[in-house]
Amino acid sequence: MTIPESLASALRSVNQTFETSVIKSRDFDSVDRVYTNNARILPPGADLIEGRGAIAEFWRQAVTGLNVLGATLTTVDARMMGECILEVGRAELQLANGQSVSLKYVVEWQREDGAWKWHTDIWNTNS
Repeated sequence: MTIPESLASALRSVNQTFETSVIKSRDFDSVDRVYTNNARILPPGADLIEGRGAIAEFWRQAVTGLNVLGATLTTVDARMMGECILEVGRAELQLANGQSVSLKYVVEWQREDGAWKWHTDIWNTNS
């Protein structure tokens, strides 16, 4: 990682909010603490989705539809890119049927109201 530990800690905290609040607790309003107001996600096999409300609805449908019980995000690399941070990582989704899904992702982080949040989020599966 090529960012200071204080920034790495802030990123881990937001990623943990996604894991525990959005996914595990299914508190989809918590995307407000994860994504910027005008964030974009680029899910596999779907069109670009923009704005926190639409992103919350995407996660509501995806998590409940796939019956995702948990997620673990692991940062592989994070670098400052001007005013933003670019994170490359791996994710593991735990499903109710005992299976898991391995993913990789890239997140562009931006500061909003003094907090680092996901601004652009793209991922795909390993298989």
